[in-house]
Amino acid sequence: MRFRSINPLFLVASLATIVLPAGADQVLRSTSLAACQENSLFTASLFDVVFTPKNNTASISMLATSSIEGYVVFDITILAYGYQIIKTTFDPCDSDLMGLCPMTSGEIPNDPFNLPVAEDAIAQIPGIAYSFPDLDASVKVYMRMTSGEQKGHTIACVEAEISNGKTVDLPGVKWATAAVVGFAILSSAVVSGLGFSNAASHVASNTLSLFAYFQAQAMVGMCSVPLPPAVKSWTQDFQWSMGIINVDFIQDIVTWYQRSTGGTPTIVLQTLHDISVQVEKRALPLLEPASNLVQRAVGGLAKRAYVQTSFGSYIVFGIQRAAFRAGIETTNLFLTGLAFFYIFVLLTVLAVVLCKGVCELASKMNLIKRDAFFEFRAGWLTVLKGTLYRVLLIGFPQMTILCLWEFTQKDSPGAVVMAVFFFFSMLFSLSYAAYRIIRMARRSVALHRNPAYILYSDPEALNKWGFLYVQFRASAYYFIVPILVYTLVKGMFIALSQRAGTVQAVALIVIEAAALIAASVLRPWMDKSTNSFNIAICAMNFVNAIFLFVFTDVFGLPRLVIGVVGVVLWIANAAFSLVLLLMLIITTTLVLLRNNPDTRYQYMNDDRTSFMKSQSHLSATGELDALAATARGDGKPFKRSVDLEDDESDAAHPNMAMRPSTANSAGHSGRDSGRDSGRDSGRDSARDSNRDSVRNSRSSFRAPIDANGMYAPETQHLGSRPSGSFREPSPFSGSGSTSNLAGPKPQAGSSMWQRGAGYD
Repeated sequence: MRFRSINPLFLVASLATIVLPAGADQVLRSTSLAACQENSLFTASLFDVVFTPKNNTASISMLATSSIEGYVVFDITILAYGYQIIKTTFDPCDSDLMGLCPMTSGEIPNDPFNLPVAEDAIAQIPGIAYSFPDLDASVKVYMRMTSGEQKGHTIACVEAEISNGKTVDLPGVKWATAAVVGFAILSSAVVSGLGFSNAASHVASNTLSLFAYFQAQAMVGMCSVPLPPAVKSWTQDFQWSMGIINVDFIQDIVTWYQRSTGGTPTIVLQTLHDISVQVEKRALPLLEPASNLVQRAVGGLAKRAYVQTSFGSYIVFGIQRAAFRAGIETTNLFLTGLAFFYIFVLLTVLAVVLCKGVCELASKMNLIKRDAFFEFRAGWLTVLKGTLYRVLLIGFPQMTILCLWEFTQKDSPGAVVMAVFFFFSMLFSLSYAAYRIIRMARRSVALHRNPAYILYSDPEALNKWGFLYVQFRASAYYFIVPILVYTLVKGMFIALSQRAGTVQAVALIVIEAAALIAASVLRPWMDKSTNSFNIAICAMNFVNAIFLFVFTDVFGLPRLVIGVVGVVLWIANAAFSLVLLLMLIITTTLVLLRNNPDTRYQYMNDDRTSFMKSQSHLSATGELDALAATARGDGKPFKRSVDLEDDESDAAHPNMAMRPSTANSAGHSGRDSGRDSGRDSGRDSARDSNRDSVRNSRSSFRAPIDANGMYAPETQHLGSRPSGSFREPSPFSGSGSTSNLAGPKPQAGSSMWQRGAGYD
């Protein structure tokens, strides 16, 4: 039977060949040999075979132990995606191989040798086997006795995975995805600094959603479920998003730190020339009776164990598999991820400080306008705090998995202490931020019947906490809590259930289904396009969870089905990722090229833009506010930002809202007295009464005063006004002398930031 009989695979193979062309050298290689039978009498701790069809030879390096005595024949079966393509019988006596004819018990030394391969055997290998990336092929060899009492019995079984050197685990994919995400994040920061908050929030929201999708792909590769080769390689492309990046000097630093804090790093990667490492393809419970698995402590800590077979080779799975494929020792994995997270935080702080310095220098040298990036320059410390909170939100999935996993590994006492500190500090910080947002939003609803009022009218709160709610519509401010719970629960199952792949798969199906239903029903994001973007990601994550459950093989499906599903997962996610990347690139480019990128997006229906005012506009009225404070006689400038404590006070004491009317009546009496006794004495009396009313009132939204320093009466409480309307027209703006003193009538939709004490 030939490989070409599988028509669907040839269609997939053709696509893969176009995307990933074959190299000049054709080669098939196997680097591990696993026992596939209980009580196998032939085992190998080192096995490395390289077959080159160009010279018809196979180079073999093997360190094995045999308990077989007598003449044997090898029944060889070659499988591709679970489909048998070659089955043949090989007699070692026909090739006069030393030590195999007859076989003798003892250890077979590691003496590399070359084995000739017949032309007819090479002709049976299809050409696609040399070019298809991440080939899911294996060779299974049964050793059958031909002499003695056990004649005809199979006494040993070994299996070797075959690779052709072609893979989708490419550095170019990692650099390209990271570059696009970095470009979009920087673009959103620049656009936000220029004052186009609507466009910046859309770009940032889509960027963070795409990055979360990359992290979800990496989490699939961290599950202990046996994965087909294509899935292992594809998910490895996104392990950079979890901080799993191999840099030599960082590995040296974390190794030194482990040793200095009482740990002993493993050296498995340094002994690959002596010991084979098998990447798990079947569930551990099925492997235990076949391989007689034992738990051996590595470096003296029993819980930090590799799974090691009785004949000396190691088996890696789940998070260990991701570390091994990245070239990182398992004991270094947590500290490596932590180091890159810390570097990311440090680079973010340096970038914000550098931007502040460059903007100030450019402004002094007249290279930019003095009001350019004014919001950032005036409140850069608040922006820095908000940026650090956003970094915590981005790194929360990574640190949740790595920290919780470190609790089970205990690489060193110092590493455990750092895991405890970073996990609980990040969890507390994000939980506290979510609490503050919910508290402000509920207060805004109680006072103004609109959660967007306080959330978006205070620039300091927006810059500091806005990362939690700007991507959602105002009424869905709470949705950050389900996202944090979703991330925490998902990370707990991945990190703490490494010995139960089926449990992980079932849990991910439930979690992703809940996320998809919540996103589809609630539609919490800011607009239709953003909702569609995120719902599509949730749907793909749910499909991946179903595929992951298929890989557990709980239904006993044929290996051909599992192999094909693995290829489908790779191609579907590759196409989906490409579409999302192109959408983000095009959107970001259009935003950067437009003179006013906010016009590309519709304004939100929650009236958030009517509550947002730029700091540059606030600074333009700063002098008028100072004059207003002087006119009131309180010696303090006008309070621009929303005072949440004052709002709470007003909510607790509704009568406080009526105090301006008391001041107004006192102002009227002062003005009448002024008309009888002279203009100056009336103005003094009005100022004194106004000072008393200011001291008594704690409302942060003051009513305007007329030219005589009088408060205008408030006829309607602010919380009962329509959304987007800040105050009603002053009754003092009517006809007569009072109208002339008060100045022009303000617009009904004028901003609270434009209102000082009579300076509209």
